[in-house]
Amino acid sequence: MPRRRDASRQPTLSEAATGYLLTVRAMTTDRPSTMISAVARRLGVSIQAASEMIGRLAHDGLARLSEERELTLTPDGRAAADAVFRRHALLEWLLTSLVGLGWAESDEEAARLQGQISPRVEERLAALLGDPPTCPHGNPIDAATARRRPRGIPLSEALPGSEVTILRITEEAEEDAKLLAHLETQALFPGTLVHVVDVSPSLESVTLEGPKGRTTIGLRPAGLIRVLPGAADPGLFHRVPAPGRPS
Repeated sequence: MPRRRDASRQPTLSEAATGYLLTVRAMTTDRPSTMISAVARRLGVSIQAASEMIGRLAHDGLARLSEERELTLTPDGRAAADAVFRRHALLEWLLTSLVGLGWAESDEEAARLQGQISPRVEERLAALLGDPPTCPHGNPIDAATARRRPRGIPLSEALPGSEVTILRITEEAEEDAKLLAHLETQALFPGTLVHVVDVSPSLESVTLEGPKGRTTIGLRPAGLIRVLPGAADPGLFHRVPAPGRPS
């Protein structure tokens, strides 16, 4: 059954505030906290502008800034960010699986549409799509799901000669449209088993043998892809049910 949420309890957020919450959410997925300066760089704004917005989010109980200036989301802030991310992820599944758009294009379209769908439509979409626990790139849809799923290791840390399964393309990697297009062209989706041919720090590259043959990825982008050793449980990876067939 789809996971029901009481949309009336979610705070009304400006587009700018939503962007900050999603950015902090993404930046604290693989680490406990981040810094305002890092958020400012990620969003391309001044530290002063970022500080002012983070201050407003903290005042509203959505963010927390420690004495050491370490930034985290509060439980309410994470819930608000998760609610937006869920709508975005559902739209991405719809646009990629049923409409036929590519990864990069669907991400842009989902960002335009995510604030326009009602709670009723959101739940209908979830049911239609089989209530996916992740976005199409494998990122958990909410904090509870993230706690249940394996974390994986960066592809850049995989051993040459080993086989690994792609677990997720991190949200930071999702911001690179060229990387998304390359991964999609090479059929390097979550759940795909690949052979690690070489990891070369000197050439700053990782060479893989995948479904479409041999391909090379830069060492830094490879660090933004999480993998599991060997052949992973197929049940970890969502598949949208065929139209008219229950999930």
